[in-house]
Amino acid sequence: MTTCIRLYADPVQIKACKEKIENTENAFSQMSAVLSLAANDVRLKILYLLEEERELCPCDMSDILGMSIPAISQHLRKMKDGGIIQARKDGQTIFYSLKPEHLKMLRSLFKYVNELNAKLELV
Repeated sequence: MTTCIRLYADPVQIKACKEKIENTENAFSQMSAVLSLAANDVRLKILYLLEEERELCPCDMSDILGMSIPAISQHLRKMKDGGIIQARKDGQTIFYSLKPEHLKMLRSLFKYVNELNAKLELV
């Protein structure tokens, strides 16, 4: 077992860091819930599409991702139940979109995806 031997502990820094963590507990909890749902390739792709296109129906997502509508619907249900997407009905069609409160966090993730993709295209 390794022990930590500190010669110069900074109690002010430790106290400030503890307060930061305590004050951001709710934000970490929300972020963890979103990332937990996004930690699946298909759901991450769906979230990416919803961020890029604003809203899509399951049929469109099925065509884009090459998956069955029931499979897409299962993923959508998990994300809707998890509170990260919302649904809007127009006649017989249901359109899904990201909830606005999660856009900022997801946009930063997808900005990274787009930047990485752009670099790979240059190679």
